[in-house]
Amino acid sequence: MTPTFVLTRPQMGENIGMAARAMLNFGVDRMRIVDPRDGWPNQAAVALASGAGRVLDGATVHDDLAGALADCTYVYATTARQRDLTKDVFSPEAAMRDAAARIAAGGHVAVMFGPERAGLENEDIAQANALISVPVNPEFPSLNLAQCVLLVGYEWMRVSGEVTAQTTELAGGQWATQDEIHHLSRHFEDRLEAAGFFFPEHKSESMRLNLRNMWSRMPLTRADVQTLHGMLRQMVRWATRR
Repeated sequence: MTPTFVLTRPQMGENIGMAARAMLNFGVDRMRIVDPRDGWPNQAAVALASGAGRVLDGATVHDDLAGALADCTYVYATTARQRDLTKDVFSPEAAMRDAAARIAAGGHVAVMFGPERAGLENEDIAQANALISVPVNPEFPSLNLAQCVLLVGYEWMRVSGEVTAQTTELAGGQWATQDEIHHLSRHFEDRLEAAGFFFPEHKSESMRLNLRNMWSRMPLTRADVQTLHGMLRQMVRWATRR
């Protein structure tokens, strides 16, 4: 189960469509729409959803916010402004961690998003249990509806799914084995020995050790190893022809 995203008095169908697209990007497909200015259904929303039409197909439309939130057990309201209301204020990340725990316990969590022009009113905020405040540039705090939906959706994906912090694309190859790297190291040492690189003699062993340590730090693929072997062989051929 995911949170329900409640779009409160959205003004443009295009923004509803882009919000649906942002939701589906991060696995959120429960949308409620409160009093859309241009009515519903809205072809502009469908056009901008870009493949996320099923979010719009499943969306429910409500005349007022109270009706949209009636079956929810905990509600967050997104805002970029300070409010004269006493409420817990979460970052998007902390809010979605809290939401995941509440949903896992059987709760029905909703996140409210305000209209594009000015965001949620205090009358809307009063119906929420807590606030989500996005850290933005204080000199330009305005976020587009779909941008705000995307930020919260991304944090939901982070806490509810497996997000890999870093990976390396191998382009169909494989990492080199220690044995392959060892043979490459020996190949280099042999060629360097022939070229008189290990001089003076009393520093030879430390120079070899530094080279082996250098190879161990390199994340080499099998293709890398083959390329380096080929470079060495070609340099030897070239030197021989001269």
